[in-house]
Amino acid sequence: MKNAKTTPGYTLKLALAALGVVFGDIGTSPLYAVRESLSPRHGIGLSPESVLGVLSLIFWSLVVVISIKYLIFVMQADNHGEGGIMALTALVMPREENAQSWRILATVLGIFGAALLYGDGMITPAISVLSAVEGLEVASPALSPYVIPITLAILVGLFLLQARGTGGVGKLFGPVMLLWFATLAVLGAVQLVQNPAVLAALLPHHAIGFLFHHGLRAFLVLGSVFLVVTGGEALYADLGHFGRAPIRIAWFFYVFPALLLNYFGQGALLLRDPNALESPFFLMAPAWAGYPLVLLAAAATVIASQAVISGSFSLTRQAIQLGYLPRMRVVQTSSEERGQVYVPFVNWTLMFLTLSLVVGFRSSSNLAGAYGVGVSTDMVFTTLLFSLIAFKLWKWPGLGVGLMFLAFITVDTSFWLTNLIKVPQGGWVPLVVAFTVYTLMSTWKQGREALMRALHTGSVSLEELVENLKAGRYPRVPGTAVYMTANPRSAPDVLLAHLHHHGVLHERVVICSVRTAERPRVLPERRAFRKPVGEGIERLILIYGFMETPNLTLELHERPDLGIEPYESHFFLGRELVVPTGRYMPKWRELLFSFMRRNAESPVIYFRLPPERSLEVGVFARI
Repeated sequence: MKNAKTTPGYTLKLALAALGVVFGDIGTSPLYAVRESLSPRHGIGLSPESVLGVLSLIFWSLVVVISIKYLIFVMQADNHGEGGIMALTALVMPREENAQSWRILATVLGIFGAALLYGDGMITPAISVLSAVEGLEVASPALSPYVIPITLAILVGLFLLQARGTGGVGKLFGPVMLLWFATLAVLGAVQLVQNPAVLAALLPHHAIGFLFHHGLRAFLVLGSVFLVVTGGEALYADLGHFGRAPIRIAWFFYVFPALLLNYFGQGALLLRDPNALESPFFLMAPAWAGYPLVLLAAAATVIASQAVISGSFSLTRQAIQLGYLPRMRVVQTSSEERGQVYVPFVNWTLMFLTLSLVVGFRSSSNLAGAYGVGVSTDMVFTTLLFSLIAFKLWKWPGLGVGLMFLAFITVDTSFWLTNLIKVPQGGWVPLVVAFTVYTLMSTWKQGREALMRALHTGSVSLEELVENLKAGRYPRVPGTAVYMTANPRSAPDVLLAHLHHHGVLHERVVICSVRTAERPRVLPERRAFRKPVGEGIERLILIYGFMETPNLTLELHERPDLGIEPYESHFFLGRELVVPTGRYMPKWRELLFSFMRRNAESPVIYFRLPPERSLEVGVFARI
C-alpha cells in the first residue's frame, strides 16, 4: 500500500503549510525593500535606468542567493533531515580531543552564526510589523501619530500569545499567506500590464550597468537590495519541518513568481509616478483597498515574526542540548509536534528588545539600517561551512567546490561589506546582541569542560567502588538509587558524599548519564544503553537528539525492561557550587560561568524527575 506521506497530495499540503512558516520573512520584504533601495539618501536619483538597475539586482539576487545557493545546494546539507546553522554546525563539531583545526574553526563560526540569529529574532518583528502599520499613513495621514502605539500593541499581543503555542493559530498561517502572495501577484500584475517595459530588468546587463555607472553609491544600494533575500536562512532552518520537495515546490511555483510580479509592479508604478516612492507597495492598491491591505499586511508580518520567534525557541533548545547554554525552562506546547516549544526567558527578553527597537528607531526606514548585518554575516558563514562539508566530509571534487565557493562568497561578501557600512546607523545592534550571546555560549561550554576536569581530578572509578563493596565495607539498604552524572565511568561525587555521610548504599545503584547525539532525534528503541558493573551497580546511558527535551520520568515509566519505576526509586543529583580560582579560564569568565550556573534551571525540573523522589546534594568545585 502506498505511503500517504509520499503522495503528491500530501506534498502539496506540506507546501501550503510551508507558506505560513518558511516564507513569512522573505514574503514581507516587498513592504519596504524597493522603497529603501531607491531611497533619495543613496543619491542615485529616480531615473528609468536606476529603477531598471535596482529591479535587475533584486531579480538576480533572488535567483543566485535563494533559488541556487539555498534551494539547490545548501539544502543538501541536512543533519538527519534538520536544517539551519546549528544543525550544520553539529555536522562539523569536534568528535575527539585532538580534533582537526578546520572542525574547531567551523564550530566557532557556526556558534557565532547561531548567536546572530537572536538579533534577527528581535529585528524582524520590529521592522515587519512597523512597516505594515505604516500603511495607515497612506490610507489616512491623520492616523500617523497612532502608528507606534498600534505597532507596540500588536507586538505585545504576539509575545503574550507565545505561551499558548502555535498549533491552533498555525493552521491559519498557510491560508493567510496563500492570500498574501496572491495579493502580491495581483497588485504587481495590474501595474505591469500598464507598463510592461519594466520587464527588461530581467536582463543582467541592467544590474551590471547600474553597478558600474554609480560606483560607490550603487555599492551602498546593495545593502537595501539585500532586504529581499533576508529570509534565506529561514528557508534552510525550516527544512526539518517540511522537507526539501514541499519548500522547493512552494518557492518555484508560487512564492518566487508572486514576489517578482510585485517587485516589478512597484518598479512599473515608479516609472509612471515617481512621487509614489514614499510608499510604492501601498500606493499600488486602489484607495478602497487601503485599510484591508494594511490588515492583511499586518497579519502577514505577524506570521513572519512568529516564525522567527519560534525559531529562536528551537535554537535555544538545540544550544542547551549541545552544551552551549545552561539549562532553562523549555515548555512543550504540542503533544503531537516535538518542534513546537516555548522558552519563557527568551520570549520576554526578545519582547523587551523588540519593543525597545520600535521606540528607539520609530520607523521601518530607520530600522532598515539595523537589519541585514546579522543575516548577511550568517550567509557568509553558511557558505563557508557548506563548502567545508562538501569538500572535507562529502569528498566533492576540489575544483568544483572551489568554483562554487568563489561564486557564492563573492555575492555574500558584497552584501556583507555593504551591510557593515550600516553599523553606525543601527547595524551595531545585532552585532552587540550576537557578541553577548556568543560570549555566554562559549563561556558556558568552556566552563562545563573546566568543571568536568575539576570534578574528575582524583575521582574514583566504578571498578574501585565495586572492589570496596566486595570487601563488605558498606552495608546495603533495600531499594533502587539512581545517581545522575555526566561521566558514567566514575563514581559520582554525590554518591561518594552519600557514602561519606551516611555509610550505606542501596541494594541497586544505577549510574545514569544523559547524552546528546549529533543528530536531531533518536529512535526510542536506540535511546537506552545499560551495562552491569557488579555488586548491584550498573551504568545507564540515555541518548537524546539535539531537537529533543529529556523526560526521564516518562522514559523510565515506558521502559519496564529497564526495571526502574520512577515513583518507587530514589534520584540523587549533584549541585556543583563553583569556586572560581583562575586555573582553567580567565577570572571574569569563571565569575560569569558561576553566575550562569547558579541561575540555571534545576536538573530535577529539566530532566523531568519526580521532585518528591529526588535529592540534590551540594558539591564544591574549584575551577
